[in-house]
Amino acid sequence: MRILIGAAVAASVIGLAGTAFAAEATGVIKSVNSTKDVITLDNGSTYDVSKGVKLSDFKAGEKVTVTYTDSGKMMDATAIIRAS
Repeated sequence: MRILIGAAVAASVIGLAGTAFAAEATGVIKSVNSTKDVITLDNGSTYDVSKGVKLSDFKAGEKVTVTYTDSGKMMDATAIIRAS
């Protein structure tokens, strides 16, 4: 029984290690690279932008809120909106 419980706990921990979480960041756009689908904010954070987001709608100097997932290796922007 103890082995079964230990195995279940270990499987849960391993499963959680690979999950991504959603978050938001607000800042001023430092640069937009439409060729590589990357946006960088003034705080130095860089986001790979999903294909569904039109980077051509944004330019350096605009204040935006980026919704992203962080898988631990990279931050993937799933939405970008203008912030006030």
